[in-house]
Amino acid sequence: MSPLSRPMRVTMMPLVAIALLVASSPTARAQATKLKWGPAPAVFPHGATMAVVSGDPTKAGPFVAQLRMPSGYRIAPHWHPTDEHILVKEGTFLLGMGDKMDANTMKSMTVLKAGQSGDAKANVHHFAATQGHTVVEVSAQGPFVLNYVNPADNPQKPKAKAKTKA
Repeated sequence: MSPLSRPMRVTMMPLVAIALLVASSPTARAQATKLKWGPAPAVFPHGATMAVVSGDPTKAGPFVAQLRMPSGYRIAPHWHPTDEHILVKEGTFLLGMGDKMDANTMKSMTVLKAGQSGDAKANVHHFAATQGHTVVEVSAQGPFVLNYVNPADNPQKPKAKAKTKA
C-alpha cells in the first residue's frame, strides 16, 4: 500500500497543540482586541458593555457575543426562549437558577472562573452576578431575547415615581 492510499490517522494531541498555538498566536490575540465594544442592549442593567464576535444576535441563527461587566454586577431572574452557553473569559461569574435572587439563593449559585463554562437551557429561570471585573462569552441562537421573571426588573421599563405629599 502506498503512503498516499493509506487512511490518514489523526490524533487529538497534535490537534490540541495546533489549536493552542493558533489561539496564542499574535493574530488570534489581535482579533480578540479588535472586538467592537459598545454599551450592552438596554435590556441589561446599566454598566455592561458588549461585543459581537460572530453572527447577529438580532436575527435568526447562531451568534457569539461577549459581555463585559463590572464587579458586583447583577442580572435579575430571567429566561430565554433558546439555550444559552456561557464561557467565562475573565473574572468570576455566578450563575443561579430560580425565580428569586436573594441572600439564600445567592449562597447556592454556581461559581464559574475563567476558562469554565455553564449552560442555561431554554425557558429555565436563572440569574447572574459577578465578582471582580468579568467577561463572559455567550453562544446561542438568535434572535436574542431576555425576559425578566419580574417585569419590574427590566431596566427598559420606566421606574415608578415615588408619590410626594403636597
